Amino acid sequence: MADPARARKLAERISQIVARLLETRVKDPRLGFVTITDARVTGDLQHATLYYTVFGDEKERADTAAALASATGMIRS
Repeated sequence: MADPARARKLAERISQIVARLLETRVKDPRLGFVTITDARVTGDLQHATLYYTVFGDEKERADTAAALASATGMIRS
């Protein structure tokens, strides 16, 4: 089990990297105004879960969810 402070730092860094990646590399027009709100890393530092919010109505939320689903592989790499 990793140090909780290290897991927290890694989660913060992952959220920064993904936020920058969404701004610069994801060119999907369906992607709306997305904010990465939280990131959590498992105790063994193997898996990370990201939470996000989308500014807009329900259609923009659905479009953004579809854009993020199609960009999942690129974001994970």
